[in-house]
Amino acid sequence: MGKSLKKPTRSQAERWNSSIQSTYGTPSISLVRGKGIEVWDVDGKKYLDLLGGIATNLLGHNHPKVSAAIAKQARELSHVSNFYSHPQVLDLAERLVKMSGDSSARVFFCNSGAEANEAALKLSRLTGRKRVVAALGAFHGRTMGALSLTGQPSKRDPFKPLISKVVHVPYGDVRALHRKVNGRTAMLIIEPIMGEAGVILPPPGYLKAAREICDKTGALLVIDCIQTGMGRTGNWFGFEHEGIAPDVITLAKGLGGGLPLGAMIAIGPSAQLFTAGSHGTTFGGNPIACAAANVVISEIEKSSYLSLNATKGALLRNLISPIDGVIGCRGRGLLIGIQVRGGKAKEITNKLATAGYLVNATSEDVIRIAPAFIITERQIIKFAGAFAEVCEEVYDG
Repeated sequence: MGKSLKKPTRSQAERWNSSIQSTYGTPSISLVRGKGIEVWDVDGKKYLDLLGGIATNLLGHNHPKVSAAIAKQARELSHVSNFYSHPQVLDLAERLVKMSGDSSARVFFCNSGAEANEAALKLSRLTGRKRVVAALGAFHGRTMGALSLTGQPSKRDPFKPLISKVVHVPYGDVRALHRKVNGRTAMLIIEPIMGEAGVILPPPGYLKAAREICDKTGALLVIDCIQTGMGRTGNWFGFEHEGIAPDVITLAKGLGGGLPLGAMIAIGPSAQLFTAGSHGTTFGGNPIACAAANVVISEIEKSSYLSLNATKGALLRNLISPIDGVIGCRGRGLLIGIQVRGGKAKEITNKLATAGYLVNATSEDVIRIAPAFIITERQIIKFAGAFAEVCEEVYDG
């Protein structure tokens, strides 16, 4: 297991509270090391990481090929800004264009999902239209533009007034799209699966209907694939199962395999909207982050994770669904929401952490898991057993 870091005189919580703003609350666990799907805290306790940095560490912690690529690139070229190109960013951009399935696609690199959605919002303004339609319950980021798109009042209300002319409609409601998306709409932005809202899947045909409505009205269809993207659902982005092609794809989280990296991919005529000086970033397309991303994509392709993720996700849902206290287990691939009875999600999450399993309660009723693609069948079975034991304690204890 290795030696723990020597703990300072003050506790981790005291150090956090005396130096870090309280945007996240005070973490109850302080991690110092990870390998594969396992992590260790300052006391040497081991956890099975079922959250994966919120759908980010696609190949787990300390993957040897990712670590080697990062180290090699750091020795060669760590940062140059976008005044210059470099091989890693060109390789990655070409791969994303190929993954989009359309040679007309062009990529803008940034550092996070919020930035990718900010770029999409700016891009839509260049159509000459101002109105935007988004979904109630959606999460697109916390910066002011992305927050304007986010359909969660608890996050939006303290910061009003936000960007005007953004309308939120019920997710999965095609009739609402018909009513609100029109000839004055610049873009419709939706997630293939709403992750932060509790892994909510739309009804079959929803994304296809959105595509048809945007085609009819001339609005851009922007698909936020920040949580579903990079193979998590069993295909590259998370919308392919409906046979559609969006005008804009936003990516982040898993793209960098654990390093900050986002992308806004514009396709067709929308790829020509940004011109020199329209947008920019100092760190977007950083050589080290791009090096990590290129290895992540290669490993996903080499190890057939697209098909394996679908199989592993099905196994996980099948094992969790019958557990007493579980109302439903939904998702696609390795993005899963477990709905539990009686508002016990946070209690179950805390007890799982005590037992050595890291998950996330998105609400009082839903637990989200988004593990690394390297999770094994044995680890899935082990987690399901622990989940059953915790539920028995919570509901029958």
